[in-house]
Amino acid sequence: MSIFYVKNEQIDEDKAIILGEDVKHIRDVLRYKISDELNICDEEGRKYNTRIVEFSKEKIDLQIIERCKETSEPNLKVTLFQGMPKADKLEWIIQKCTELGISEIVPVITDRVIVKLDEKSTSKKLERWNKIALEASKQSGRQKVPEVKKPINLKNLVENISKYDILLLPYECEKETTLKSALRNLDKKCKNIAILIGPEGGFSEEEVELFHFENVKQVTLGPRILRTETAGLVTLAMLLYELEL
Repeated sequence: MSIFYVKNEQIDEDKAIILGEDVKHIRDVLRYKISDELNICDEEGRKYNTRIVEFSKEKIDLQIIERCKETSEPNLKVTLFQGMPKADKLEWIIQKCTELGISEIVPVITDRVIVKLDEKSTSKKLERWNKIALEASKQSGRQKVPEVKKPINLKNLVENISKYDILLLPYECEKETTLKSALRNLDKKCKNIAILIGPEGGFSEEEVELFHFENVKQVTLGPRILRTETAGLVTLAMLLYELEL
C-alpha cells in the first residue's frame, strides 16, 4: 500500500487531510475511491492507517482507523556529508541512501569539488534533490522523508561537529583502522552519527587535518578505492548492519 506524507497540522485527533499534488495523484492516477484505505505519515514519522471519506478539488478528507506501532525507520540518526560530485551522481546517491535509511544528506563543497553552484541554481537543485528523496521514500516505504540540505563548506561542518556522537571519515590514506573494526568498537549508545565522503578527487591533506577531533574516526574501506557515489552507500549499509539489524 502506498504511503503519503502530511504535515502535523493536517492531523486532528481521528481525522486527517491530504493536500497538494498528492490529491490529483491519488484520485486521478491511482484511482482511489471513497472508503478505500491508505497509509499516511506525519512529520515525526508516525504512521496512520486511514479511510477516504470525501474528495474535493483541493483536498482529501480521511478518517483515521489505526495508529500503527511498527516502524520502517532506523533506531539511529545518520547524516551523510557528501562531497559534491559531478553530473547527476548526487541524485543517485540521494535515492539510494534514502532507500537504505539515511536521515539527512548535506552536500559539501571542498577544495577538489568541480561543480560550481550560484544561489539560483542551488535553489533549483535543492527542490529537485528533496523531490527525489520524497519519491524514494514512497517507493521504499519510509515513514520519514530525509531532508537534503543546502550545500556547506568544511569549515561549517567543523564548527558543528560536536553535534554528533561520532563522525566516520573514510580516507584512502588510512591503512590501519578498518570500518569494520571501528563499528565493532563503537559505543552502542551512539545514536547520532555522521559520515563524511570526499568528492571524486578525495580530500587534500590540509582538509583532513581539520578533523582531528575526539569524535572523528578515520577509517579505511579496504584495499580497493571506491567511487564517491559508492563509498557513502557502503559505509551506511555497514553501519546499519552493525548497529541496527
